[in-house]
Amino acid sequence: MDDFEGKVAVVTGAASGIGLGLATRFGREGMAVVLADVQRDALDGAAATLAGELGADRVLAVPTDVRHEEDVLALAEAAFERFGTAHVLCNNAGIGTGGFAWMVPADRWRWIVEVNLLGVAHGIRAFVPRMIEQGEGHVVNTASAAGLNTGPVMAPYYATKHAVVALSESLHFDLQLTGSPVGVSVLCPEWVRTNIADSERNRPPEVAEVVLPPDAPVEARSIVQGLVAGGLDPLEVAGMVIDGIRAGRFWIFTHDTT
Repeated sequence: MDDFEGKVAVVTGAASGIGLGLATRFGREGMAVVLADVQRDALDGAAATLAGELGADRVLAVPTDVRHEEDVLALAEAAFERFGTAHVLCNNAGIGTGGFAWMVPADRWRWIVEVNLLGVAHGIRAFVPRMIEQGEGHVVNTASAAGLNTGPVMAPYYATKHAVVALSESLHFDLQLTGSPVGVSVLCPEWVRTNIADSERNRPPEVAEVVLPPDAPVEARSIVQGLVAGGLDPLEVAGMVIDGIRAGRFWIFTHDTT
């Protein structure tokens, strides 16, 4: 896919960070954009800003909790009802939560798996059959450099991002095996200016607050926040994604060090 004019992009986690960067750049390429996010106030603000730049007729905001398959199916229905199609799907919604591997409680594991992994799976199930049927489309799954390496105190994040890479590879091979023209890319960014370090703002009520042990490295959060603040502009990352789609690349890296 090398011509975006007049086409339609759907982006989850679109109210901020990489998601908003993607939606903005797709819109500037001439696409209509469907923004999905669990944070309603931020979603409404992002949609209003984009509508002011692109025109309200090219922007649709759909509150979506990607943990729930019915929400993602409703997102697909809304996109196709409004625009009749979807050419690019960015399964971008994600959270970061961690802790020592032996201390992460089940509810926090469940939360990050449902968002980071099942959210991608739900997007694939909701949109890819329609893309196959229409004979055109491209899926971009946001993993991370953490999907290719590992480190301390973020076991759930590393595990889910490795899973997104594996799922993306399997989707690519499945589509090749069936002769489908639908493309797949996996985005593996390093540090980008996003709200990933503030994932607790969207913590569901059934997930308990983090309780740090007395000897926990309390400076870890501030270190991550500093790295994020010094990261790439999301619009720059979005430009890399557009280039990747145009080139039909599976791997999209933001840094040479990945």
